[in-house]
Amino acid sequence: MSQQLQTPKEDKLWVLVSALKNYATDSDIERIAPSVSRLIDSWTTKGKFVLSGPFNDNKTGMAIFQGTKEEANSFFEENKRVTSDVLESHLYEWGAMPILSIF
Repeated sequence: MSQQLQTPKEDKLWVLVSALKNYATDSDIERIAPSVSRLIDSWTTKGKFVLSGPFNDNKTGMAIFQGTKEEANSFFEENKRVTSDVLESHLYEWGAMPILSIF
């Protein structure tokens, strides 16, 4: 009888970088804001870490959050579902972004 070794799903830090699309308006931002807030709230109620905010240019923002690869992909897909008509977003694993190593 062979036993398969199961590796635990490891939480990692992920970075979601988003930028407004050129044609996005203030009303577009106001429209998606409640959905983005709900997404972040649902993440924190699971006991997961998330920190998010805009950059000074008021066109880009970043969220740093904790989760497994599967959870991160799910978070990213849900974010895209509610924001893709207004924001261009990209997901990175924390260690895959060299610029973050200076923080």
